[in-house]
Amino acid sequence: MPPRRLVALLVLGLPCATAGAVDIDGRIDPAEWQGAQRFTDFRKVQPLNGEPGSLPTEAWIMATPEGLAVAFHNAQPAGVPRTRQKVQRDFDEQVDRVNVFIDFDGDGRTGYAFTVSSTGGVADEIITNENQFSNDWDGLWQHAVGEDEHGWSVELRIPWHIAPMRDGRDGQRTLKVFLARVIGSTGERMAWPVASFERPRFLSDFAPITVPRYDQSLLAVTPYASALHDNVGGGSDFNAGVDVFWKPNGRFQLTATLKPDFGQVESDDLVVNFSATETFVSDKRPFFTENQGIFELTTPSDFSQQLYTRRVGSTGDITAAVKFNGSLGQANYGVFAADEAGATGRSFQALRLVRDFDGQNLGAMLTRVDDPWRDREATVLGVDHNWRPTARWNVRSRVLGSRIEQAGERTQDVGATVWADYEMDRGWRQQWIAMHFGSDLQINDFGYLSRNSTNYLHWEVRKRFADLPEASRYASTDWRWRIGSSHNNHGEKLNDQFRMSREGRLRNGGYEYAQVNVNSAGISDTLLRGNGIVRLPANFNAFYEYERPRKGRWAHNAEVEIFGGGLAGNHKLGSALWYGATYFINDAFSLNAGLAVIRRPDWLIWQGPAQGDLVGAFSGRETKLSAGLDWTLDDRQELRVKLQAIGIGARAHGAWRFEPSGEAIAAADAIDDFRVRNLGFQVRYRYELAPLSYLYVVYARGGYEQAAGADGIDDALRDSFRLRDDEQLMVKLSYRFGL
Repeated sequence: MPPRRLVALLVLGLPCATAGAVDIDGRIDPAEWQGAQRFTDFRKVQPLNGEPGSLPTEAWIMATPEGLAVAFHNAQPAGVPRTRQKVQRDFDEQVDRVNVFIDFDGDGRTGYAFTVSSTGGVADEIITNENQFSNDWDGLWQHAVGEDEHGWSVELRIPWHIAPMRDGRDGQRTLKVFLARVIGSTGERMAWPVASFERPRFLSDFAPITVPRYDQSLLAVTPYASALHDNVGGGSDFNAGVDVFWKPNGRFQLTATLKPDFGQVESDDLVVNFSATETFVSDKRPFFTENQGIFELTTPSDFSQQLYTRRVGSTGDITAAVKFNGSLGQANYGVFAADEAGATGRSFQALRLVRDFDGQNLGAMLTRVDDPWRDREATVLGVDHNWRPTARWNVRSRVLGSRIEQAGERTQDVGATVWADYEMDRGWRQQWIAMHFGSDLQINDFGYLSRNSTNYLHWEVRKRFADLPEASRYASTDWRWRIGSSHNNHGEKLNDQFRMSREGRLRNGGYEYAQVNVNSAGISDTLLRGNGIVRLPANFNAFYEYERPRKGRWAHNAEVEIFGGGLAGNHKLGSALWYGATYFINDAFSLNAGLAVIRRPDWLIWQGPAQGDLVGAFSGRETKLSAGLDWTLDDRQELRVKLQAIGIGARAHGAWRFEPSGEAIAAADAIDDFRVRNLGFQVRYRYELAPLSYLYVVYARGGYEQAAGADGIDDALRDSFRLRDDEQLMVKLSYRFGL
């Protein structure tokens, strides 16, 4: 049916079928969408200038007993290339796609994003903290895509049991939504309403719509079984467990698990970390991603959060875990509990309460970890407040307090953060952040905090240029200037910093980012792991990144960095270079490879607790190789190969100890050269038996070795392929039964 004829019928609303009976087949039938709310005023939000979108886009929303139905018709003439690339779930490739973002409670606290590509690929994410996205969650919802010579269409239906939501009033429910379309060839995003995740306020700027209230119930039982054979040790292992999701209505949802899957089919990126800061790793286990948004309580410190689910099960198997959440009036609540097995097993509990008010919301969370093996109990109370006094201001504050009882002794402390964003005219914005974490604040029994003993302030000014001339290479640029200062709780300056950055979005769909940091002299109080401080000179670093999405058969990305550091400051500059490329054999089959080379001329590495304050200074070189393939065999089958190898060679050129003031003293201690080899290789086949039901066959091999002597970086990287600490073949079957 020609698009003009289709639109005319939808506007006239010709009665042909019962409203609400929508068949999700990708063909927008006017009779099925009779009575739907229609949206046509799609405007550019990337670049963020509010101008009308370059291509006509229409969308419809209608509440049905089976769920919230949404449709898009996207005009796309032959002169605008359509991306045909097949994508896997939770893709991030720049392809033609539509987005439906929904805040079911309309309070600006938690949103859900549903994305459909023009080739039928899907992604789903949870949005918290206004504009923080997590794709760890996978929801169960329907979608279909259709196309003709004039454009392409999408229909999707999101069931009412997909997320917790309040009752509404008088048979109606008010949601807040954001609808968007992205043109893959240019990167242009057009949306209704005009809102952007590049602004500090995103969720709060969604548009309210009122729909009839419907409720759905769901009881889903997902048992799994896995068999693993260890080719190195020669043994085999069999595991089985079950996840249960019970949602009698939108006001109450329960998730339980017995012996949950530990995500053996996933492959975390390799990291070799010699610093004092723990590496943050996200969680893909289904139990820990379902209905997890209620437990989100974060601060501006990198990745910090009061409840970090990767802690659970990190020391042993999980016997059982349960969480439930719901609403009572304008208040939402959540309860979490989990127990680990074995002599070192711990128990975890969390209680979460949130209350929404006009223009603000207030929440609190209490977490507790009982660790009998270490005779330790850790309790943390967090309070979060989000305040939107005007359309220009967004203020977020957090207060955390911890109490640790271990071996008869009690330690307690507090932390607090506040960050305020102010939206000005003509693309100008300002931001203020203040943080204080006490020296004895400890939330890492259940949460994640990169460091305590921190006092931090910064002021940032930003300017967005989104009305560049058509002849410009850029569709928009975003400049930022920041000054900041950081001290520990002993009055010692960690550093002062000036930062300038520029983000550019190109008219060909490419992306650029450049950043320069100028750091004052200061101290490190973490390098020696509690054995004193290290006084460091001023230094700087400069970083540039460029991404070019697929054009023809190739996609590219490159990064380069120059940095000072160590005791040499800017007298010895290090460098890092990364280049990666993807080659598309066809739209369903691609090969990727990348190589990073990092040179650290004055690399300071603590030599361990037995050596006290001894630090080795190294000239280090690291090479990282990554390669793989992605093959979407058909709508249900995919094959992924992922290889990562790291080789490090470090030659010692000095040894240092430190005065109480932090001044370095040359030491006569012998420091050995060292080399590191690390390998991770996985071949994963996945077959989708039914929605959220999968058969996996996975082969994995890996290893890690650190030894004295530096044979050369090329040798270390090449030798990493010989590592075989682990070699496993695993078959896993999970099937979701909906009752």
